[in-house]
Amino acid sequence: MSALHSARRAVLGAVTVLVLVLPGWAMAQSTAFKQALAQAVAGDDDVAAFYRARDYAPIWMTDRGTNRARVQALVGAFESSDAHGLPSAQYDHRNLQGMVRAASDDVSRGTLEGQMTRLFLQYARDIQTGILVPSRVDEEIVRKIPYRGRTATLVAFTRSNPSNFMRSLPPKTPEYARLMKEKLRFERLVASGGWGQQVPGGRLEAGASGDAVVILRNRLMAMGFLGRTNTAVYDESISSAVQQFQLAHGLAADGVVGPGTLAEINKQPAERLTSIIVAMERERWMNRPRGDRHVWVNLTDFSAQIIDNNRVTFQTRSVIGADVEERRSPEFSDIMEFMVINPSWYVPRSITVKEYLPLLQQNRNAVSKLEMRDARGNAVSRAGVDFNSFNEDTFPYSFREPPSQGNALGLVKFMFPNRYNIYLHDTPAKSLFGRETRAFSHGCIRLRDPFDFAYALLAPQTANPEAFFQARLSTGNESRVNLETPVPVHLVYRTAFTQAAGMTQFRRDVYGRDARIWNALRREGVVLRGVQG
Repeated sequence: MSALHSARRAVLGAVTVLVLVLPGWAMAQSTAFKQALAQAVAGDDDVAAFYRARDYAPIWMTDRGTNRARVQALVGAFESSDAHGLPSAQYDHRNLQGMVRAASDDVSRGTLEGQMTRLFLQYARDIQTGILVPSRVDEEIVRKIPYRGRTATLVAFTRSNPSNFMRSLPPKTPEYARLMKEKLRFERLVASGGWGQQVPGGRLEAGASGDAVVILRNRLMAMGFLGRTNTAVYDESISSAVQQFQLAHGLAADGVVGPGTLAEINKQPAERLTSIIVAMERERWMNRPRGDRHVWVNLTDFSAQIIDNNRVTFQTRSVIGADVEERRSPEFSDIMEFMVINPSWYVPRSITVKEYLPLLQQNRNAVSKLEMRDARGNAVSRAGVDFNSFNEDTFPYSFREPPSQGNALGLVKFMFPNRYNIYLHDTPAKSLFGRETRAFSHGCIRLRDPFDFAYALLAPQTANPEAFFQARLSTGNESRVNLETPVPVHLVYRTAFTQAAGMTQFRRDVYGRDARIWNALRREGVVLRGVQG
């Protein structure tokens, strides 16, 4: 059991009841009530400061109309906690009634007042910015979570309409709302038995027939990719349905059921449901404005988009970091400030000492296209260097690849300076964009259409972005171009994501991160449910 889970259960174990109609408690607070409340919150600096500032006046434990409305709002929020993929057993509104009724004296009421406030704060954080601390689940999720101040949350709650405040806590993105609907739909699928029999192994393609084709046909119909049909032959309608399934799952859309497509077709609704719940948690981690214009890089989709006012205005394929230690692309958000046309490539230290130094120790003329430089940036001749006298820790030189068609960064890079040395860039290795799975880089994001991406970024600040870009490119000289309006960049990882119209999209868990997140959510008490009807 995690420390976070233990802390949450400690609060919830003490608070086991909630009631919509409170007893006729006295309006004035006795010294006993205040002392009990002060003791109940003594270990929580934020809550203690909040109550000291209001001379321990309660926000729950009176029959005053405002306080009763707060209790009712909390009840309503707890009732809907499962719809948000929260650990609903820990926010069970039915369990609080007896405790409130049992609070028959000022000491028990003061104690319960403090416990309810801490429970409210835990719920507010869970639904607003997530149950988990992402970096504790996976150190490569380095996203900064927009946590709200606990005291400020309490003050805002007491100054707001309680029900409206509770409704304001979850993310308000269209994506989150659609994910909630999909969660309910998949829960119903789980309860009804899913999509039927799984398709037996073996390659299926046009012209095939037999039991496997019939099972495939039925499964595609149940999934919504194929209309009603009695065909027992792998005909054009089944081929087209398979293609639609492949497009919705990030697969090569060839209309053939090979091993990769078969594995995805045979995944059960419960597994897809876990992806949806994880995606909801990830939305909570990003519960802040993303920018009217922003760049959205979904690592699992191997794509990069420019989004303007919630509409995709540009999209291209991408290559992401390989699934190898120190090469996986991290998840974070930053601000793109400029692009560099005809960039030099300053080889990262890790690549220099782990990949190039061993080559140079065998052949001093290896990677000859790279310039070697000392700590002051001066060029150094390889002829006078004994590479075998150095190791990864002691090697004192760096490498630079000057601008060229074959430069590892291609002809343009897009910079959002960050501590991880991650950016978007062109590449001479164009063939990789034709692959279904595109995890090959050292961590940076390679773009299939970097020039068009540049034109789209430059469009707001120049009348003819293509001519402007090509003029700089044709010089062959390294050139920095600032974005007059910097653009937020979000590197995200979504194995489930929705569309305004059309089927929900699912992608493979390239780095295994969503599996780790789901396991962490389960440890915190999140469960899969099947809903009847």
